[in-house]
This record gives sequence, C-alpha cells and structure tokens, in this order.
Amino acid sequence: MATNITIYTTNTCSYCGMVKRYLDSKGLNYEIVNLEEHPERQAEALSLSGSLTVPITVITKQDDTKKVVVGYNLSQLAPAIA
Repeated sequence: MATNITIYTTNTCSYCGMVKRYLDSKGLNYEIVNLEEHPERQAEALSLSGSLTVPITVITKQDDTKKVVVGYNLSQLAPAIA
C-alpha cells in the first residue's frame, strides 16, 4: 500500500492530468510538484527518475521503498499503488 505519492508536473502536461485523474479515481491523495513553479526541484526529479519527461510519479510504500513511474504508464502505476 502506498503511503506517500508525489507527482512532478508542468503546466502544459496532458499526461500529468491523466495520472491525477487515475489516482483520484482510486481515492488516493498525492502531492503535486509543479516544476515550472519550483524549478529548483528539477534536479530532484531528474535524480529520482533519470528523465526530464513528466509526469514523474514517486510512490513510497510503508516499508519506505520507492517506485518511480515516468509518464502515464498504467502497467507500472497500478501495481505500484496496490
């Protein structure tokens, strides 16, 4: 079970909205980090994902392990939030 979810987004990312709607449909809470509004966090997003593509969704589990999903990828996102 996910204990913390963070989504790194930008203002123009349509896939970011799709990830948010998916998590909303599951009743999950998440933190949004808009990289346009917080450019100082871009290095953090890059180090977590190895990518500059958004969305970057970071799911932290109860045992503090992290799963990072880049893009709108339900085949990775669904099991990561389970």
